[in-house]
Formats: sequence, structure tokens, C-alpha cells
Amino acid sequence: MNTKRLIPAMMAAALVCTSLPMTVQADGAKIVTIGANLTEEQKQSMYQYFGTTADAVDTIEVTNADERKYMEGIASEAQIGTRTYSCSYVEPTTSGGIQVKVGNLTFVTSSMIASTLLTSGVENCNVVAASPMEVSGTGALTGIMMAYEKASGETLSEDQKAAATEELITTGEIADTIGQKDATDLINEVKQEVIKEGLTDEGEIKEAVNNAVKNYNISLTEDQLAKINSLMKNISQYDYDVKALKETLDNLDGKSGGFFSNLWTSVKGFFTGDSNNDGGIINGTNDDILGADAVIDSTLDAVVNNSKEEGGFWDKVTGFFKNLFGGGDDEAENEDTETAGTEDETEDTDDSDGSDDASADDENPDASIDPETGSPVDPETGLPINDADNTDSVSEGSDAVLENQTNGTTDSTVNDAENNDSASDITQ
Repeated sequence: MNTKRLIPAMMAAALVCTSLPMTVQADGAKIVTIGANLTEEQKQSMYQYFGTTADAVDTIEVTNADERKYMEGIASEAQIGTRTYSCSYVEPTTSGGIQVKVGNLTFVTSSMIASTLLTSGVENCNVVAASPMEVSGTGALTGIMMAYEKASGETLSEDQKAAATEELITTGEIADTIGQKDATDLINEVKQEVIKEGLTDEGEIKEAVNNAVKNYNISLTEDQLAKINSLMKNISQYDYDVKALKETLDNLDGKSGGFFSNLWTSVKGFFTGDSNNDGGIINGTNDDILGADAVIDSTLDAVVNNSKEEGGFWDKVTGFFKNLFGGGDDEAENEDTETAGTEDETEDTDDSDGSDDASADDENPDASIDPETGSPVDPETGLPINDADNTDSVSEGSDAVLENQTNGTTDSTVNDAENNDSASDITQ
């Protein structure tokens, strides 16, 4: 039985089973938070940026008083401010970890928000956080946690939400010294060590922090180290899902579940409405609304870039289904033919330059000597090597091989150039 013909039928049957009964996440499970100090026009622009409308989602207005509830005593007055402009769009999911996109936030990044949401107790969701103008974005975390609780019906621990805010502020302050990426990676590495190994002892936590700092070859002040130690001591009190932790950290690292896993998730999501770690609402944003100079970044960027380095996700999808339905058989045969041709050319080339014969002569000196005349002979034809006709024949054969090799190299180079142009068009 041809396995390649059987797989499509099996996948079709699986899809039917998966899609029955068909369930679609309603927009009622998605929440938008709006900064209270925005004008009406700015509020409408944020709905447009999120790719939704006020009628299609529930909305929470976030005030500066809400920010202070979570941030006072952790963030400075300058960081909290007196007005709230940050907005968010939250979509709880059932798996895939946390994916975040931010727009016009200058103090926090998508990775920082994803990591701190994990600390707050959130395990799976898609989030967009943005503002119509550039702001620090510290208030965005407050709105996101409020929106998640309303959308999911789950109440997050007040202490864990405070720990999340502490992590956001600590990471941001360290980023001023070593950069946002290194700061986020450093905090995540220590946090993963603390949670996975169940570290609670102050000395063990301090050692984990010092080891991470050495690994990144960075220099921090005693005050910064103390803040990280205090944060990790706080985080160590809570029970986190290690699997959820790994999923989100893999998202931030650009790691995916593998081609077939991603393909199945995409196909399944099409039938069930569960977008999981494909980004969901993140894919529906309209970046043009924020202007050409808007600062935008997303945790999905890491996965996309990783996919491009591996040859492109949709290129693989196309090739996969082409092979499933037999489209790759001819190509495989052509590849076999080309491989055989290459081997033949290699053998001819070896004959023409005599490198193989030289090796054989070293092992058995009498192999190319006529036992009667004692003269050198061609080991394949048995003719004397100084025979004029044979010499011409060998020369002509060598010239033909050289010409074939040259043409083959040129054709290959042209094909490679054309393929590179095509790949460039895809990735652009």
C-alpha cells in the first residue's frame, strides 16, 4: 500500500473528527481596555488598530487610580504618572503559552509583558498593548490583568499580580543599563531556574542570579543584584506550571513545536476557531493607524524569523502537501537521475586525471604493465598508453567531461541564483 496516498485520507478523517462539533470562540471572550485620559477620537483609533469595534467586544476603562492600586510602592511616581493612555486587547486561549504585541510603548517590550504576565498567574493568552502616542507602557500591564480576569472568569492572586508589577519595573530599570533584550533574557533565565528547581533558599537564589549574570558577561550594581534577588525570592513562594513556563519562554526564544506540530495546530485552529499560539488577535492589528514611526514589536517575530531561517513555513506546507499527493515522485526520480549523473561524471573525471589509477598502482605496481612487453597499458582497455589513437580518445573524453562539468556548474549556478531570487521574494 502506498503510504503517501494513505496519509491524506487519514488527515481528512482526523479533521472531520476534530471539527465536530465545531466550536468558535466568541468575541465576548475578548476584552479591550482603554486609557481613561484618551480623547474620544483616540479611543476610536485604538479600536481600529486592534481590528475590532466597541460593539464587538467588552470594554474596560483603566484609570490612573487603577494603576496606582498595583504599582504604588513598587514603581516611582514618574513611572506611574498622573494620566493613563495605554490600551490593551486580550484574548484568553487554551494552550500555546503567552503571545504579546506592543505598539508605541517605549519602556516595556512584548517579551517583558509576556514574562510578567506569566508571573501574575496567566498561562495562555494573546495580548496586544498599545497607545496612540508614545508612552512608557507601565500602565498597560494593569489593564491587561484586569481584562484577563474578566475575559477568563479567573481571579488572579493579588500577591502574584504585585510580583508581576515588581518584575516589570525591575526588568525595565536593568534594561537601562544592559538593554531590553539582555535584561529580559537574564530575568527569564533566573526565573526558570528558580521555578523548575524549586529554589526557595536565599543563598541558592543568590547563586542562581550570580551564575546568570556571569553567563551573560554583564556588570550590575549591588542595588540591581539585590532587586533581582528580592524579586526571585518573592516569585519562589508561588506554584507555577512548569509546562506553561516553558511554552512562553520558548515563544520568546523563537522556538516552535516543529513543522508538523505547527501545521496541525494551524489546520485544527481553522476548523475549531482556537488559534492558540498562532497569535489570534495579534494578526488582526492595523499598524498603519499608529503611524509610520510607531515603535512596534511582537513575540511572534521570533517565531517568524526562526521559520524564515529554516526555509519558510509556507514553503514547507506547500512541499509537504505536494509530496503527500504524489507531486514529489517525479522530483525524487529526477534527483536520483541527477545524482547518478554526478557519480558518472565523477568516475569519468577520475579516469581522466588518473588519480584513482595512481592509487591502484601504488597498491599493485604490476596492474598497469603488459606482462609480455613490459610496457605501460591502460588498465581498462588493455592498450598501450602511448598508442596515438587511444591518447586522442582519452583526451577527447576528458574534454567532453570537462565541458559537461563546466556546463553543469554554470547551469547549477544559474538555477541557484534563480532559486535565491525566489526565496528573496518570499521572505520579503
